[in-house]
Amino acid sequence: MMKESNRDTRHKLLAATLKMISLKGYLGTTTREIAGEAGVTEVTLFRHFGSKERLFEEMLKRYTFLPELKELLPELENNSFDYKDGLSMIGTRFFSTLKERKSLVRIMTCELQVYPEKVKAVHSRFIDEMVHLLADYFSIRQKKGLLRKFQSTIAAKAFLGMIFSFFHVEEIVKGRDVGKSEAKKIINEFVNIFTDGTLRGA
Repeated sequence: MMKESNRDTRHKLLAATLKMISLKGYLGTTTREIAGEAGVTEVTLFRHFGSKERLFEEMLKRYTFLPELKELLPELENNSFDYKDGLSMIGTRFFSTLKERKSLVRIMTCELQVYPEKVKAVHSRFIDEMVHLLADYFSIRQKKGLLRKFQSTIAAKAFLGMIFSFFHVEEIVKGRDVGKSEAKKIINEFVNIFTDGTLRGA
């Protein structure tokens, strides 16, 4: 039988981390449970990731909107997407990812305030990286003279915050299942409001 590769083992551990934390939260999940779900020993888990915090960080990097945003922004640049169309695509995909990871978002939102400081720092770095990626997207357009002068980091926080708040209120607080057409319509309205405040000459 072919020996399992390190990449396969890491993938199983990250998938198990996503599943267990989505069910029980970060605080309620042990490394032993994650290892068991992945079908490996706890020693193997620590050999690959070193700590529960690092495993959590790598899980966020793989299974959240961050990797998709990293792929999407160069695609928008290279294909010269219209500014509104690009923002609409970013917003729609962000909402879809949040919806796909609804259980994870719900439980993390509930327990975030009681996370240990190391885990809060991991979460903050993850948020900061998403914000900085989108801020760079705005900055490039400012340099091209397409957008007016504004603080790109604040704009990135505002845009992502609008989408997240919409998802959180409707899907988690109200418990609704927002359909694709409704989500797209509302996100397009957000984009219209946002672009009116950022486009040059608007």
